[in-house]
Amino acid sequence: MDMADCKSVIPELEGEENLIAAAKHIARALGSNKNLTDDTRRILADLGVQLSSISTYSEKKDENLSEIENCLNDVQEKIASWEADQSMIWDSGSDEVSEYLNAADEARKLTDRLESLSLKNEEYELLGRAHDVLQTAMAMLEEELVYMLVQNKQPFEPEHVSFRSSEEDTLDESSIISFGDDSVEDSILRDSTSRASEEFIIDLVHPHVIPELRCIANLMISSKYERECTQAYTSVRKEALDECIFILAMEKLSIEDVLRMEWVTLNSMIKGWIRAMKIFVRVYLASEKWLSEQIFGDHERINQVCFLEASKASILQLLNFADAMSIGPHKPEKLFRILDMYEVLADLVPDIDTLYLGEAGSSITMEWHEVLGRLGDCVRATFIEFENAIATNHSTNPILGGGIHPLTRYVMNYIRTLTDYGDTLNLLLKDHDDEVHLPFSPDVSPSKENDNKSGGLSNRISPTARHFLSVAAILECNLDAKSKLCKEAALQHIFLMNNIHYMAEKVKGSELRLIFGDEWIRKRNWKFQQHAMNYERASWSSILSLFKDEGLQNPGSNSISKILLKERFRSFYLAFEEIYRTQTGWVIPDLQLREDLRISTSLKVIQAYRTFVGRNATHISDKHIKYSADDMENFLLDLFEGSPKSLQNPCRR
Repeated sequence: MDMADCKSVIPELEGEENLIAAAKHIARALGSNKNLTDDTRRILADLGVQLSSISTYSEKKDENLSEIENCLNDVQEKIASWEADQSMIWDSGSDEVSEYLNAADEARKLTDRLESLSLKNEEYELLGRAHDVLQTAMAMLEEELVYMLVQNKQPFEPEHVSFRSSEEDTLDESSIISFGDDSVEDSILRDSTSRASEEFIIDLVHPHVIPELRCIANLMISSKYERECTQAYTSVRKEALDECIFILAMEKLSIEDVLRMEWVTLNSMIKGWIRAMKIFVRVYLASEKWLSEQIFGDHERINQVCFLEASKASILQLLNFADAMSIGPHKPEKLFRILDMYEVLADLVPDIDTLYLGEAGSSITMEWHEVLGRLGDCVRATFIEFENAIATNHSTNPILGGGIHPLTRYVMNYIRTLTDYGDTLNLLLKDHDDEVHLPFSPDVSPSKENDNKSGGLSNRISPTARHFLSVAAILECNLDAKSKLCKEAALQHIFLMNNIHYMAEKVKGSELRLIFGDEWIRKRNWKFQQHAMNYERASWSSILSLFKDEGLQNPGSNSISKILLKERFRSFYLAFEEIYRTQTGWVIPDLQLREDLRISTSLKVIQAYRTFVGRNATHISDKHIKYSADDMENFLLDLFEGSPKSLQNPCRR
């Protein structure tokens, strides 16, 4: 029997209703027809088995569709009743919540079952109805998710967050000035930006609803409503993060807004930004990441995306402020604040790298590092501008009384404060040393005695030390030029003595000593002492020459001319009174330096005066001795007080 004979035993099939009849017909043919070959019999047997399986599947499918439709009707009725109620399910008690979650999960399962079946055209209507029921259930879950996140949000109170180090600000705005010759504060102190801050985790949402939120998230994600779930979650949490930024008093500013802002206002904002950044990253973002992990912990990718999308706008807003500061004018008074901002961002790099893991968070970590790099560039440019500003600071008027120039105070307090940032400056300046030509020689290097061990000057001095020594050398050159504005040579030396002494004392009494070294201090001590001796020579040499005996003899004899002697005393008193009138208006601010110079001057002048008076006592009457040696000694105590006096005034003291 061939295939044509095989076909003759199979009736025409017109639909699934004939499958059972066909299978029975084939069975009868196999039993009654003796003419079938073995191959034909085997083919018919296999075909009969397949037709029987198809008929069995068709019967079961019909039964499944009927069961699914009945279940779907029940679920749809339950979902519709909750939807019509319009009250929040999680406010109705745990039993109601459990019943609703079961119904929503049942809608998911029924939809999955229908999608797994091979449906005919007329059966797709049932699948569409199942999707509608599931969509309604998910929409209600989405509303519940938002409602629970909002209603159970915990208040954020940054004033209750404390770090190990004090956040007290100690830099007063009055000490931030320009390079002008106006007054300047004697000290500049930096803010405390300790790296010892702790990380805190706080509950941003009440802990008792976390399991319910996690359950909703898992159900929506397993029901293929991941996008709706994550959008609802990130929308709520983004608003919470925006509120946190508002609480931290960080308003949204464009780069143009920052660049137009007055420095006093901007300075205050930077201080707020520094504190806000530490709290936001180490407290709020860490807590936000923890919240996201609690809710989406079963779905790592979704967890990362939700945290990123919720926090992205806020963290970029804070970074935008730092970026604006990095591109602003490189004014020296801004350097401390820029360094503070740089150090805060650098300190928080490990936190950011941990919070924004993987490819999802790479956009934030890359932007963070780029802004950090731009702040570093700004630090370098501002420091170079600081050096240039010293070199180009010109004055047209001498400093009153030869005192300490505001530039000297500013520069020395400036670099003294910068020692707090030594590690950061070494890091930022180390690649730029070749651009700086330092105007100092090895004899002012730190720790000279260790030269042989350390391999010489260039290997020993840190980048920060090289720049600080350069600044000091530039300042000395500038002071030397400013001293020429003083008309009197003696006042030039008083001015340089005061300023070099001030520089030496600032270095000796601070961390600068470790940078400049004792050799630098010794050389400056020698310099200001030389200026003190030059002052004495310029002020008193011509006067003391009046005490010489030469030129006092009568013509043609060795006897002292009383007329010439009287003239000598008169000339001396006139010169002394002029010095007194002038130099009581000069100033030596340092008490010890003032006392030392008075003593040194007194030893020379009073001793010479006493000797001259004693040697000529027999040649001139007492009425021509205007001042005693003791009077003269007392007069010298009035010098360098910064208050001009006259010996003709009886109330001079």
